[in-house]
Amino acid sequence: MGFLDHSTNNVIVDAVLTDAGRRALARNDGSFQIFQFALGDDEIDYQIIEQFGRLVGKEKIEKNTPVLEALTAGSLGLKNKLVSIDNEYLAHFPLLNINVTNNGNLVFNRTTTTRKNVTIEITPAEGTGVDTEVQLIDSAYRVELNNLFFRVNRETPDVLYNDNTVVYEITAQPGAGSILSTATIGLNVNTNLTDTTFNLYSTSGGTYIKTFMKVTGINSGLSKTVELRINNA
Repeated sequence: MGFLDHSTNNVIVDAVLTDAGRRALARNDGSFQIFQFALGDDEIDYQIIEQFGRLVGKEKIEKNTPVLEALTAGSLGLKNKLVSIDNEYLAHFPLLNINVTNNGNLVFNRTTTTRKNVTIEITPAEGTGVDTEVQLIDSAYRVELNNLFFRVNRETPDVLYNDNTVVYEITAQPGAGSILSTATIGLNVNTNLTDTTFNLYSTSGGTYIKTFMKVTGINSGLSKTVELRINNA
């Protein structure tokens, strides 16, 4: 949903079903139920708070920030979801790290089937000297990428959007030492990547495709986006 007009004292809300929601409703078998919801702050520029202070900055955000209209594309809505934490004195979030554990980078060759292992880790905020809030230690991660180009090895997507964005939910394991939570995924280039698809999405000159993978912590809401590249070799 989105706010269409907030220029008056009235709050006008536009609520729409995503494409996935419409498909579920169209089944008409009684299985469609809304059991949870999420809120986001995609439009908010928090530098306004830093510039004008909390009181004036909050008023400027409320009155001057344009708010997005509701979107039916689930892959585009709520890029930055809010999280609920009981600890009202929370001052520091942990860090989300993404590391390649073999071959050193996220550059793939189209003609090979080499899998690259990517490790996702949550570590404490550096230099804070405080324990990490337990509610921020992720039990799973959402991995979003383009299904035309990549697959996560031995995993089935939990969500497939109309724009070929897929979402995998990867279970995390407790870490050791300074690592609070960790998970490893294996990335493979889609074996169905044809010449036509490569030429359509490749950069000028047709030497490589550039795409992105987004990782989001289920509990912490922390997210990081990394670039993936497929060379025509």
